[in-house]
Amino acid sequence: MKNSALKGALGALAVVGVALIAKKAVQRKRFIKGIFDEYGIKEKSPFGLADKIREMNDEEYQELKGKFKKEFHSKCCRKENTCEA
Repeated sequence: MKNSALKGALGALAVVGVALIAKKAVQRKRFIKGIFDEYGIKEKSPFGLADKIREMNDEEYQELKGKFKKEFHSKCCRKENTCEA
């Protein structure tokens, strides 16, 4: 009896973990889609994004770079000077 209850609890925990991972993936996909729409990139691939970056001036590039840093920063580093993205 104990073993089946443990398996059930671990199964429920696994389902919650998968749901959290899927939620984060959907959020990131929505962010990338927003970037493509905002900058008018027709080709929805990394190559389309690279072509657009080549066309940008320094100010636009730094703005885009800041958006990516903000969205994809690592939460492992707490101090501001310890991590460079």
